[in-house]
Amino acid sequence: MAAWRALMKVAWKRSVVFTHFCASYTFSLIISAKFTRAQSFFGLGPSMLPTFNIAGDIILLEHLSVKFEKVRPGDVVMARSPVNPRLMVCKRVLGLEGDHVTVLPTTSKGQIRHVVVPKGHVWLQGDNIYNSTDSRHYGPVPYALVQGKVCYRIWPLEGLGPVGNRTP
Repeated sequence: MAAWRALMKVAWKRSVVFTHFCASYTFSLIISAKFTRAQSFFGLGPSMLPTFNIAGDIILLEHLSVKFEKVRPGDVVMARSPVNPRLMVCKRVLGLEGDHVTVLPTTSKGQIRHVVVPKGHVWLQGDNIYNSTDSRHYGPVPYALVQGKVCYRIWPLEGLGPVGNRTP
């Protein structure tokens, strides 16, 4: 009976610690969403492999970087699709207005192109260049369509953590 009580005490302490962690984590997400205008999204599809999983990741998006024009090349952003505004796309920024971008061909018969990103636009590309519909298909994206910068991966737990800038 004494061994059972000792085991129950240890289990109780661990569950209290785990509950405290979950509550504080949830509270911090709510506070950050309230004051930094953040929201979570479910990202799905192959275009951002290997950065995100094909089966989908839950990511945290913050809007202040976009509002104050602090988006830089290498940042991962969510934007409205220029071809279907009801859809959101998750892509990496490769160029801002005035930048010279080298565009690799999307097919084996295509040619390398050099593009200057026009004023008020960004150049977006998926990390999986072989399976991504992006600025190589629809051209520069108006900056107004960029909704936010991906700052944190929430799920899956093995990928939990900040989403860093990978400068192209």
